[in-house]
Amino acid sequence: MRILIVEDEAVTARGLERKIREILGTRVESVRIESGLTASECYLLDNPVDLLLLDLDLDGQDGIQLLRMAVSASFQTIIVSANTDRAIEVFEYGVLDFVPKPVREERLQKALQRLETGIPGPGRAMTCVAVRNRVDERTELVPLKDIVYFQAADNYIQIHKKDGTEHSHRKTMEALMLVLPRNFVRIHRSYAVNMDYAMALRTTPAGKHELQISANASLPVSRDFYRELKGRF
Repeated sequence: MRILIVEDEAVTARGLERKIREILGTRVESVRIESGLTASECYLLDNPVDLLLLDLDLDGQDGIQLLRMAVSASFQTIIVSANTDRAIEVFEYGVLDFVPKPVREERLQKALQRLETGIPGPGRAMTCVAVRNRVDERTELVPLKDIVYFQAADNYIQIHKKDGTEHSHRKTMEALMLVLPRNFVRIHRSYAVNMDYAMALRTTPAGKHELQISANASLPVSRDFYRELKGRF
């Protein structure tokens, strides 16, 4: 696992690195420590990472600036901060977990286990998905209430909005499902649907399951997810 720690207090950063190495052992491929926003942004642009651990107070700078960039990327983010009053705010961006300072090893271990085992984060208060504009590279926030469904496409997600427009998101379906709120349900290996737009669940004469999402559109439902989805109706 390739890890980036963004923390402006050197002692805290080294302590966090030590705890991570003790918890993950040989699963750690590399750990990089950065103390400022600019250096962290440059590192993320040039180096692949699997996990970002981010403090919100970086020597007077607000870590939320880096978070806006991070949540549009393929890796997961865990906030490590004493600013517990901002937990709801950061969960809206889709972070995996919020570990309060001072960091207890068992609490950090629980957060890391969520990443490795696929256990959803505690907040599930995500309200938007961050996407990178291909024209000017700006990060845009797409409200979840406007998204009908997500479709897996190789190593990214295609976002389908109710107005017919589409966006690309760099996380995999598995990573995205860890942070989406509960009204988004996996119906297929390649699809996750906002149940607010679900109209009917039906079975075709050929025995295939489908979820109707509009008068003219349906999505396939795999047998693995059919029973759970049927329970939602």
